[in-house]
Amino acid sequence: MKAARQRQIIDIINSGKIETQEDLATALRVRGYEVTQATVSRDIKELGLVKVPTEEGSYRYAVPQDQRPPNARERMRRMFLDAVTRLDFSENLIIVHTLTGTAHAVAACIDQVQWPEIIGTVAGDDTILIIVKPKEAVDKVLGDFRALLE
Repeated sequence: MKAARQRQIIDIINSGKIETQEDLATALRVRGYEVTQATVSRDIKELGLVKVPTEEGSYRYAVPQDQRPPNARERMRRMFLDAVTRLDFSENLIIVHTLTGTAHAVAACIDQVQWPEIIGTVAGDDTILIIVKPKEAVDKVLGDFRALLE
């Protein structure tokens, strides 16, 4: 639910001018998400959203230019603890099994961290394919993933 809501937040701020947390909460409610101001505030912090000036002289929420929230690793750790059920690998491919419906959110967290050894992720409903380069880095990446589960 949280990952889907946060995807909606990104979509909302990319498609319109959201100036306040209340504007964002209202837009989320229109899309079927019952949220409190505290929830919206936490989501803004976790997503690393910033306020940028508009041409009219006001400010609106935006995703930072580098698309990488400052707490990306911590968010990924929480996602792993909440959603990842199993890890496996073959050659330079890592498979991450997740709870149903959470693979996209976990993959997005992995992408946001921008691991130099990971050249791409592909997410289904409950499975993520991760391509690692070079293949010798698989052990390191798997070790890092396993550490997130502890």
